[in-house]
Amino acid sequence: MRELDAGVLPDIARGAAILGCGGGGDPHIGMLLATRAIELNGPATLVSVDEVPADAVVVPVAMMGAPTVSTEKLPQGGEAVAALRALERTTGRRATHLVPIEIGGMNSLVPVAAAVETGLPLVDGDGMGRAFPEAQMTLPSLAGVSATPMAITDDKGNTTLVETGSNRWAERIARAVCTESGCSVFTADTLLAGHQLADGLVSGTVTLAQRLGAAVRSAREDHADPVAAAVDVLGGVHLATGKITDVRRATSRGFARGTATVESIGRTDVGALVLSMQNEFLLARGEGGAVLASTPDLICVLETDTGEPITTEALRYGHRVTVVAAPCDPRWTTSGGLDLVGPAAFGYHHAYSSVRVNAS
Repeated sequence: MRELDAGVLPDIARGAAILGCGGGGDPHIGMLLATRAIELNGPATLVSVDEVPADAVVVPVAMMGAPTVSTEKLPQGGEAVAALRALERTTGRRATHLVPIEIGGMNSLVPVAAAVETGLPLVDGDGMGRAFPEAQMTLPSLAGVSATPMAITDDKGNTTLVETGSNRWAERIARAVCTESGCSVFTADTLLAGHQLADGLVSGTVTLAQRLGAAVRSAREDHADPVAAAVDVLGGVHLATGKITDVRRATSRGFARGTATVESIGRTDVGALVLSMQNEFLLARGEGGAVLASTPDLICVLETDTGEPITTEALRYGHRVTVVAAPCDPRWTTSGGLDLVGPAAFGYHHAYSSVRVNAS
């Protein structure tokens, strides 16, 4: 158990945005929410998975929607706690712990703010080990945990409750609600018992995000290479360094979808690297369409000079970037995991192979 004060939030936000593969929402907005909550209520309490009792009631809270919208349609504050309270009323059970459903920019810090506001401890882990765009794309779902009941709240005070026997249907219904609510809502769902956390979470990812963010910051302070520092912590590989020469992005059905082209420098075998995105970076192709990295592995875009992560909604023409990749949690590479988050789940027609194999 340890405390998270406002001083550690910038490192957590930076590291979570790197791990989030360009998704999970704007880390700056999440940091503002968490910072304000800590200023008003004191630090958050972070507990390890091993410290959570078997009979605990653990609830993920998150923002759902298109990150291109969330940067303009800012939350009022309190939406995540409102969703939590609605879920508690529906289930008749009080949450004992909160947890991020994904380790992505904003969605790593919304639970910090909610934990501080409710006085509940935050579990050091998340349900993906990165960020994915859809509600059924979680390790709890892979382990057979229902995403519903799901409580959805928006900035206008509306609350919607979803109950279905299928996590894929939960995503479809929730996405329709999200779209009608302006493509940005908050959710509380996927209620977990303490004994389910070993199967349902990637342990220690809040701490990993803090360590990753601190490594990038320290490298800059020491006039070292911040991208190399990030790759070292991730255990990842370098794909390309270059300039963004084209971005095609649109908000569609509650997602930010599109492609971005990186004109590579220094790797003649890569040439122009093309990134495909659906809230997160999901696919990196090189010269001739060769797959360099693919979901469920992590694809991260960093500013070359600073090592700062660039989210899918923030990517712009002219950015000087380095694209890196890192292996995902091994549970995603099982047949069930690939069915949920592998290339075919996003309509890509190539077989998955590990980023380490592609880089060798």
